[in-house]
Parts: sequence; structure tokens; C-alpha cells
Amino acid sequence: MTTSSSERGVSLGMPELPAPAYPDDVRARLEQDARDIIGRYPDSRSALLPLLHLVQSEEGHVTRTGMRFCADMLGLTTAEVSAVATFYTMYRRGPSGDYQVGVCTNTLCAVMGGDAIFSALQEHLGVGNGETTADGKVTLEHIECNAACDFAPVVMVNWEFFDNQTPESAKRLVDDLRAGRQVDPTRGAPLCTFKETARMLAGFPDERDGAVEATGSAGPASLVGLRLAKGESAAARVVHPRDGGPHDEPRDGAPEDAAVHEPSPTEHLSSHDAPQDTSASDPAHPAGPVDEEGS
Repeated sequence: MTTSSSERGVSLGMPELPAPAYPDDVRARLEQDARDIIGRYPDSRSALLPLLHLVQSEEGHVTRTGMRFCADMLGLTTAEVSAVATFYTMYRRGPSGDYQVGVCTNTLCAVMGGDAIFSALQEHLGVGNGETTADGKVTLEHIECNAACDFAPVVMVNWEFFDNQTPESAKRLVDDLRAGRQVDPTRGAPLCTFKETARMLAGFPDERDGAVEATGSAGPASLVGLRLAKGESAAARVVHPRDGGPHDEPRDGAPEDAAVHEPSPTEHLSSHDAPQDTSASDPAHPAGPVDEEGS
């Protein structure tokens, strides 16, 4: 005996209608930009990623209409475009805010306070991860490492850096964004909206006056490591090796009478030393020594 789909509780429903097309004026403008992008690649299929950024710059997220446009321009199926658009987290699948506020919760930022910042912003804004405030200004999300560990904890707004943040400074930041006040990144280009950022990621220049010149270079903490890599001397602290006493021989380039730094018991000199007694990211569970059983 067989049962029908309705008896099995399965609703087949109606097939989804094709995505609507862009208005003629919008499509004409996007086609011109798309041809510019496609012309940069020997294989047109390679242009799919920047084309997805292009359509995202139009509506703030990748819509079915945008995916249909990309498929038409590249001779692909909408299924092929959808497979790419849904794979990468940089493409938004639903409406989002003018400002994507990302809190790094990867290892170093987390232990330096990133978890506390993310929790504080969720409560302050009344939204969860990936959600947008009712005014459409801010979308909050936790993000993975953005290679700024020497400035931890880091918050990013539309991929611009806001370094060395605290829960209070992060709350002031989102309040300023929602109020329309000028917000300046710690380093990098002046802040712009998410749609403007998406257009730049599609490969079009930042045409704002002075924006390119304002990007600057790496921050001071990063440049210290670069100088050391080049063999330049730096005023770094010298500590005893973990397996013995102080080095008697001076380092290359250091004065013979250079004093060896004697760390105090309260100093936390590197990740190889014992953890601090407290963790800013989880004050209720401070880090501390463990017994041999690991408890």
C-alpha cells in the first residue's frame, strides 16, 4: 500500500518563480561596470567574485536578482552562482546594516577582551550575531582573525580597523555610527558605508578626496616586528631563558655593559610565561594555575 505525499506530511508546494530583473536603468549601469570587470580576466568565469561584490554594492546584499544578473553576464546557471555566493561569508544573503561591525573573537582577541566586547554589544544593541538594529544602521557579527593580533582586541567596521578596544569604547563607537557622527578608524582609509566598500571590493577605485592618501601604513606595533626582521636593533627587554640563568654574552649590537632585565613576579612577558591571574574576556572564570590533573 502506498501513501500520497500529503499523507506523509510532505508539501511539495509551488516552484519558486524566476528572480525579477533589475529596472532597465539599473541594469544598463551594472552591465557597463560588469563588462569592465569581465574584461580584466582571460576566463570570464573568474570574474564571478567581483561581480557578486558589484551586485552587493547595489542592494547591500546578494539578492536572487543579483545572482540572475551575474549568471546572465557570465553564461552560468543561477545554481552555479548561488553555490559561490552562499559559500563565502563576505556575501550577505539578506538585508544588512550600513555598517558591518565585526568583533574579532579568535584566540588572542578573545582572551584580551573580544568575548566581553561582543557580549556587551549584543546587550547594548539588542541584537544577536548576524542581526541588524531596527534603524538599519548596524549589523553585529563575530569574525575570525584579521591579522591584527598586535592591536588586540580589534573591532572592524566595514573592514576598517578599530584597535585596542574595550566594551565601553565599542559601545561609544556603535552609538556614534547610529547617530551619524563622524567616526575615524584607528588606521586605514576613512570609513564609508557597506555598499561603498562592496564596490571597492569589486575592483573600482575609492574616489573620495584624500581617501587613498589617508590609508597610511602599518601601525607601530607591527613595524617593531618588521625592524627586528630586518636585523635592526630595538630597545627590547631581555629576560632570563626559562631553563637557566641570565645570558652572560651581550646580544649583537648591544653595549657590553647592557643590564639584563630582571622581571618582577607580576610581569607577564610573553605567551611562554604563566598566564595572568585574570582574564578580561571572562572575569567569572579567571585563568590560574592548574594541578597535575588539569583541574
